[in-house]
Order: sequence, then C-alpha cells, then structure tokens
Amino acid sequence: MTAHIPLDAKALNDALARFPRDRAMQIGGRDAHAGGETIERRSPAHGVVVTRVPRGRPEDARAAIAAARQAFDRGPWPNETASNRSRVLLKVADLIDRDRELLALMDALESGKPIAQARGEIEGAADIWRYAAALARELSGESYASLGGDRLGFVLREPIGVVSIITPWNFPLLIVSQKLPFALAAGCTCVVKPSEMTSASTLHLGALLAEAGLPNGVCNIVTGYGPEVGAPMTSDADVDMISFTGSTGVGRAAMAAGAATLKKVSMELGGKNPQVIFPDADMDAAVDAATFGAWFNAGECCNAGSRLLLHADIAEDFLARLAERSKRVKVGDPLDPDTHVGAIISADHLVKIETHLRAARDGGAVVRAGGARLESNGLFMAPTIVAGVTPAMAIARDEVFGPVVVALTFKTLGEAIDLANSTAYGLSASVWSRDLDTAIAVGRGVRAGTIWVNTFMDGTPELPFGGYRQSGVGRELGRNAVKDYTEEKTLHVHTGPRTGWWVG
Repeated sequence: MTAHIPLDAKALNDALARFPRDRAMQIGGRDAHAGGETIERRSPAHGVVVTRVPRGRPEDARAAIAAARQAFDRGPWPNETASNRSRVLLKVADLIDRDRELLALMDALESGKPIAQARGEIEGAADIWRYAAALARELSGESYASLGGDRLGFVLREPIGVVSIITPWNFPLLIVSQKLPFALAAGCTCVVKPSEMTSASTLHLGALLAEAGLPNGVCNIVTGYGPEVGAPMTSDADVDMISFTGSTGVGRAAMAAGAATLKKVSMELGGKNPQVIFPDADMDAAVDAATFGAWFNAGECCNAGSRLLLHADIAEDFLARLAERSKRVKVGDPLDPDTHVGAIISADHLVKIETHLRAARDGGAVVRAGGARLESNGLFMAPTIVAGVTPAMAIARDEVFGPVVVALTFKTLGEAIDLANSTAYGLSASVWSRDLDTAIAVGRGVRAGTIWVNTFMDGTPELPFGGYRQSGVGRELGRNAVKDYTEEKTLHVHTGPRTGWWVG
C-alpha cells in the first residue's frame, strides 16, 4: 500500500500539554515510584513519548497486596453500609464524566485508538460505575424460617477479600470498569495492574477514587510487566480472587498460578467470533455490521467479528460490497475526530498480524482488500479482507487481533452452526436472518456467551458478558456482577433446648 497517513503535530502537542507525562503507582494511599525505574510509552500513531510510569517490581506488588489485605482485614470498607459504598461509586462516575476528555486523550495517545471511540468508551465506563452503585444496594442473602420451630437458616453474602485485577491494553479504562466497581460494591479490596502500554487512565482513575472518598489501601494500582508484577498478584497467598482479561495463553498461566492456593478466578479471554449471514438478511445492515465488527478498534478486540460465515448464494456479492465499504473506512490520526481506525498497538504486534497474513497467502487464501501496513511514521494497517479460507487454516481458527476479517462459506443451517463452533473459542457470535426459526436455531446451536440477532457488538451493563470454552471462565456485568465478588456463608441458628446426641 502507498497511502500515507498524515498526522497533526499541533493536535498532538495540544493533547500532551493537558496532562503530565510522568505518573506514580498508588499503594496504600501513597504515591510509589518503584525505585525510580520507569517504562516509557510511545504513541503508536505518533512515535513520541506520551507517558512514563514506574516499572514495578515484585516487592511493589507484594506491598500493594499487603496494603489491600490490611484494608480488608482491619479497614472500614468491607463493613461499610451499602448506601455509603454506592455513594462513593456514584461520585467516581461523576468524576469520570468530569474528566472524560482527559481520560479519552490518555487512551487515544497510548493505545492508538480514535479519539471519538475513546470518548464513547469513557462515557460507557461511567455508566458501568453507576450500574455497580445500584447493585451495591441490592446485594442480599436469603433466610429460611421453614426449617422447624427451633431453627432458622440464613445465607449471607460476604466480600471474598483481596482481588487482583489484571487488565489489557486494548480498552484501558473500559475493562477495568467492568471489574473494579463491582468488586468495590461487594466490599472487596483490590490490587490493579493495567497493561504497561496503557497505564495512564487507570492511574488517573486511582486519583479519582481518592477524590471520591475511597479509604486508603482499598484500591492499589501497580504498573509494570507481567513476570515482575502480575506473577505475584496471581500467586500470593493473601490474594483471594483473580479477575483477568487478556490472551488465552496468559489466562491459563494466571489460573495455574492461582491454583496452588485455590483462588477464585474470573477470566475473560480470546475470541474468534463469527457473523453468520443468510440470504434473507438485510444486506445493507449486515455489511455495515461486518465493517464495524471487523475493524472497530483496529480489530484489537476479543469481541471482534473476525469471521464472516456467508451463505454460498450471497458470498461473492457480500464480499464485493464489503470491499467497497472498506474504501470508506478512514484509517488515520487517532486525534482526528473523523478517524475510524487508528494505529496498531506496537511494532511487534503489527509484525504478528503480517505473519498471519503471510501464512494465509502461502496456504492458498486470497486477500480481497488491504493486506499491508500503510506508509506513516506510526503503525497503521489497512483494513483487510481474506477470502478463499478453509476451516483448517490457522487464520480461520486463531485470533489475529488486528483489522483482518476472514470469509468462509456454508450451504445449510447445520453447516453454519458447525463452522461457528469450529474454533477453540466461544465468546460471541451473530446471526443475520429475517427468519425467526433460523435465528433461534443458530442462537441455540452456537456455543458462545453472547449471540446477537441482526446486530453486532451491542452492549449494556445489565447483560452479562463472557465466553464458553477457551474464551474464559465466569461472566462480567449483569445483575450477578457484584455477587461474583462474594462468598456465601450459611448461618444455621438453633433456638431453645437442644436434644442430646446420647440416647437414654
């Protein structure tokens, strides 16, 4: 590709002037600097340093865990009233709204995502905090008065304890907001590790938590690399639960580390999500959804619609329409409000995407659009369509995590369901058909945590999110999101005289 991506130097300088580049970790209510060693983050779009965060060490992770343990065992938060917890969470949501533009700039510069998209994510994050605040006041147990005249039974829900929260780089503030407010609503204390590539907005969130009145030590934020910071967070005996979002491979390692002390785990992992399109679908809507699903967030999304399963009768026409639509997808400067697709997160990741495409071509697949990086000082990839794909190809089964969509064809409903289930993942899927029987058959037959009908990647905090098989363990969001951070305790009460065990 010879297209050149122009970058606006003035917009970049104006954005950088709005926040400090150097940041500190937060442990026990104090700033921490990890002995002065830092990680520099360069904007993948602009190539300049945008933030510097401490390179946390194992001892920093252990100090954060100790602070969280102390805050849970001795602090007021686990015993705080639901109304007061809710009040703090609502204040955090208001502060996120207040700082929405600043947070969006941080995420756009560090991750390369378009600023318009980042603004939407920050708005969505605030909405999740408000939903968690509502659930905080609904958390309740059970009572049983039908066990006999001299017995009562109570089932209590208590906070599980210290939670390690590990988040990825692709949705920095949004994903921590799918975890942290629900843990706090339950009364837990937390240690949070954002990706070393996108730490700024999470660190800013820590300041907002303090401003909202969260007690010291209840939320501790440690920055750094997985082997140095993440490993202690998953293995330390003082951690009661791990909530992780990231790759399936790292998720397996985190589960293995937690298994030694039988920690509860919540894992939101990879996906290879199909959009199944039948001949009777609204084609304009389906093409639009395919465009969005494939290239939203540059395809760096576990929920990306990275597989098109097209009925053979409409496959060629659909791909032609999609290729034409791809020409109108603007790849460009993340700070440009009109940009649809921003930069790829890192040079190494761009090479991985290119390696996937090279292997697909070598295996006989055909690139119908895109297929190469774009000329720029930054890291940009053209929206790419790969056809002639068979289910056995790696590109049809493995997560590319880039702006790449593959197309496969089917002839019968049963074949479509089999294709949809032909990967190790099961995060989400969509079905496009005006026929209710067809839509329900696919919805029930595909093994995935979310099935969309005639839409794609819609979401709301009220609906749970998570996957089958190697897409994860457990669910986030939804009415049970706070309960997930609790333990059940049975309280069995006997009143009056008790009959002795000995007979006679």
